[in-house]
Parts: sequence; structure tokens; C-alpha cells
Amino acid sequence: MSEENRAKATAPPAPRLLDRLRDAIRTKRYSPRTTEAYVSWVRRFILFHGKRHPDTMGGGEVKAFVTYLAVSRRVAPTTQNQALAAILFLYRHVLSRDIEKVTDLIRAKPQTRVPVVLSPEEVSRVLQYLRGLPRLAATLMYASGLRLSECLQLRVQDVDFERSEIVVRGGKGQKDRRALLPPVLDATLRAHLAMLQEQHQAQSKEGFGEVFLPDTVNWRQAHEATEWRWQWVFPASRLHVPAEGAMRRHHLHETAVQRAFTLAVLRSRIGKNATCHTLRHSFATHLLDAGYDIRTVQQLLGHRNVSTTMIYAHPARRGGALPISPLESIAPGPARTGRPQS
Repeated sequence: MSEENRAKATAPPAPRLLDRLRDAIRTKRYSPRTTEAYVSWVRRFILFHGKRHPDTMGGGEVKAFVTYLAVSRRVAPTTQNQALAAILFLYRHVLSRDIEKVTDLIRAKPQTRVPVVLSPEEVSRVLQYLRGLPRLAATLMYASGLRLSECLQLRVQDVDFERSEIVVRGGKGQKDRRALLPPVLDATLRAHLAMLQEQHQAQSKEGFGEVFLPDTVNWRQAHEATEWRWQWVFPASRLHVPAEGAMRRHHLHETAVQRAFTLAVLRSRIGKNATCHTLRHSFATHLLDAGYDIRTVQQLLGHRNVSTTMIYAHPARRGGALPISPLESIAPGPARTGRPQS
């Protein structure tokens, strides 16, 4: 066997396409959720075209797939745009190609809907049917306007009791921001963290005190995985066993809170299709009801553009009362229908 053939035989196999895609996305510092969503859409794109390699396809195949999603599958506009963004990312950052007719790929216009909002009384009724970590997480989401993922990814060092604030790190768009931490939650949250610290100390002595660290932490700081400040505020009950390395603890899974919240909504009989994200909608709307300006609410929610926050201005009441309809000025009594009497 020649030296060239021997080198080819001993060379490590080239990374698979989806692995290359994951590496490219992580290089851009996208969130783990976005990473898996992009990989999933690229996989579906390949399967839709009979497992053809994307390098053998172009704009026509991309447009056919996006059209299929919109017409046959009737996916939401945001879902359609995410699928298109994933495929374009593959071509531009992995295959180094600007596929032809990209300008012809029409992005779906997102539908603007008035968000579901709970009244303070309805929030209280739902919280009464929650227990344990789901109750504390839901309370914190409503108190601070956090997304579910932001809430569950909080670490001990992100809770600042002295400044009455929470530091949200790597939120949507990989942006950090400061959120409210109302003093009314101090006692409950301090007691919760004190209990977690006792458990962490006991588990550390047994060799099970490590947690997963964010990608931004240098590998040389791996010893910090056992430090108290990096521990989750909402830890999972079980340890995660990776393919290699020490067992580490992840944060509570989102589905655990979502299922508990859905059940609490049903039991409360509020008659609304509320989800965990409804607590964030309610937080923003109630702040506007209380007279806070929209720029303040925008910063607390972490919205890039104030136009995104404006969606909460529709159901919000200025000064705590709904505007008075012009009809009130001409119809002192109930509105009447029919022909005017002669």
C-alpha cells in the first residue's frame, strides 16, 4: 500500500453534514434550542427531497420545501420562516454557497394576534393549584416577566437580593438584561436557596455536586462546576450521565412546569387558553395598566424594538380604566336598534 493510500486509510472520517451544521451554529453562539431546531429543519429538508445531499440542490428545492410547509402542512408563519432560516444558514455558513433565486423565497408575514392575558385574580387562582418548583417558577415568571427557559436557566449568582433584581444571561437573541425581583419573594426564594445549598453541600461530599456550565466558561475553569454560585435555582431531580465525563445536574425540564401549569389552568376553571408564556403577557399588560411607560416595559422584557412591546398596549388599560366609547356621549341609555319612530 502506498504512503498516500495508507494516509487515507488511517485518516479520521470527515464530519457528517449535520455535525458540521451544529459546529457552525455553536460558533455563532446560537442557543441550544435554536441549534436543535435548525438541525431538525435541515434533516426534514433532506428527507423531503429523498435524502439528496443539499450540495446537489438549490433555490428551487428550497422553495418547494417551504411551499410544502405552508400549503400542505399549514405551519404557522413563524415556523415557516424558521425553517427557511435554517436552510439558508446551512448553505451560507456550512456549504459556503449563496443559492440561486434566494430573493424569490418569500418569507411569511407573521400574524399579529392579541395575546391571552390573565387578570391578577386569575393569576392568583392558577398559582393556588401549583406546588413545589412549578409553583415557584410560575410565580417568578409573573413577578419578573421571564420566559420559561430564562426562568429555569437561572443560576444562584443571577439572583441579587440587595438590588432586588435578576440578571437574565443569554436570553432570546443572546442578550443579557436585568429583570425585577420583588421584595415580596425574598423570604420564599431565600428559604428555597438555603435548602438547595444544604443539598449541594451534601452531594458535593459524595462527588455529585457538578452542574453543566455555559459554553462561555473556559475549559480551564471546569472546576467551577461544583461551586455554589453556578448551581441552578431550579435543579432537575436526577443527575445527567453523559457519554463521557462526570455526572452533572441539569436544570428542571420545561415540560415539567408546562404540564403542571396546564393542569392548574384546567382546575382553576378560568376559561382561558393560558400557558406559561401567558404569565409574561400578563406581567407586561399589568405594568402598562399601572401607568408605567412602554419603554420601561420594553427594557424589562428584553425586546429589541418597542414595536414588539406595543402588542401589549392593546389590551392594557390606561390609568386602570378602559377608554370611553364615543357612543356614550350620544346614547345615555342602552343602544337601540331598528327604524326611528316617526
